[in-house]
Amino acid sequence: MTNGNGGDVKSGDVKSGKGAGLARRLGVFDATMIVMGGIIGAGIFRNPAEVARRVSEPSLMLGAWVAGGLIALAGAFVYAELAQRRPEVGGQYAYLRDAFHPLTAFLYGWTLLLVTQTGGMAAVAMTFADYFRDLTGLGVERSVIAVTTIGILTVVNCFGVRSGSSVQNTFMVMKIAAIVMLVVLGWRAVGDMGVGVVFPGTGQVSTEPRTSGSFLSAMVPVLFAYGGWQTASFVSGEMRNPERDLPRGLLLGVLGVVILYLAVNVVSILVLGPTDLAATEAPASEVMRSALGENGARLIGAGIAISTVGFLSQGMLTAPRVYYAMARDGVFFQRVGTLSQRTRVPVVAIILQGVWASVIAVVGLYSQVLNYVVALDAVFFGLTGAALLVFRRRDPTAVKGMRMPGHPVTTAVFVGAFWILAASTIVRFPRDAGMGVLILLLGVPVYLYWNRARSRRAPTSADTT
Repeated sequence: MTNGNGGDVKSGDVKSGKGAGLARRLGVFDATMIVMGGIIGAGIFRNPAEVARRVSEPSLMLGAWVAGGLIALAGAFVYAELAQRRPEVGGQYAYLRDAFHPLTAFLYGWTLLLVTQTGGMAAVAMTFADYFRDLTGLGVERSVIAVTTIGILTVVNCFGVRSGSSVQNTFMVMKIAAIVMLVVLGWRAVGDMGVGVVFPGTGQVSTEPRTSGSFLSAMVPVLFAYGGWQTASFVSGEMRNPERDLPRGLLLGVLGVVILYLAVNVVSILVLGPTDLAATEAPASEVMRSALGENGARLIGAGIAISTVGFLSQGMLTAPRVYYAMARDGVFFQRVGTLSQRTRVPVVAIILQGVWASVIAVVGLYSQVLNYVVALDAVFFGLTGAALLVFRRRDPTAVKGMRMPGHPVTTAVFVGAFWILAASTIVRFPRDAGMGVLILLLGVPVYLYWNRARSRRAPTSADTT
């Protein structure tokens, strides 16, 4: 069947787990763990300090994290309703394709592969390598450790979605345990510091002036740390009941992350104070050092290493499904749109993700690539929120389950928040954001080539399986 915009949607992959289609083996617990795993990486262990450097008062620091949490919750509701309207392979890719045009969806997948997902995975793999070497004393080149880790996770996910999800769930539980440990031991270290430091006008408060610009600037690392819930939608084609389980997983997962993030920030401010928090590069390590000395710093180092591997595992599980959907729509290499007959997962797409992430890690381009991520992510988040506006206008009564509360006002606010962030990032970092826009635009002729090739190609058996 077709989606109305020229893209091919294979019913065997979307609605059925039979034959050559994707295997539907994931439930609501898997969805929740995938949501949390896509959000929680190394950012929460470092970004509280980055926020503290951009705003001066504890109330503004916590306010930024609360605002980010509310935006993330709004995103969870947006994606929950979209998941019920389009429970298809590729998630966000399908939403953009069906709401706007296949070109819009292709550009999203294009930047996901070249920049946002793969560059992030490469950077996280190198972060894991740094922590692994510090913890073990192993004198191996960091790029070797990073590529080996990516390779192992690639192989695990090629064995099947259940195998990849089980590994991801295990790492996610370990990540939650590491954050809970940080919060509990941090509270114990507070001692005589008191809680007044959290409120404006008390404790260590910087005399720097507060401005709306600095608060918007603080939202960049906050939203970066909260980003990632959307990747759970990529595996909707492998959920037993995506219309029910994905919305529940989105809401539960984002709520869980918001609670954990706020707890980490409250403890960081209480233990270190705003001034020391802004001065450190490793707030989690400093909190644990206050609680348990150097052993505490090493312990949280192990927790961060586990968290980074969990993030990599989640990315390897989810993102290849977008490239698979692109290939099935005829706008990417045909081989990427094939499934293993034994495991019923897109092995070629998974290997593509692993190889490209390894290349970026080895060449060392990940730091530059990450500078392009925020603006591009914000643009597509806003477009996805706008997709809900489009679907609601086309069919306002289609969804009987979880809906975006306060729509269309809340949806419009969600869209506006991300587009303001995108514009702010472009203004503040024109060179980096400009490179991201250039990569985006380079996808246009690539799409036109694939679309022309698809229109010339006669239907084959591979296209109809």
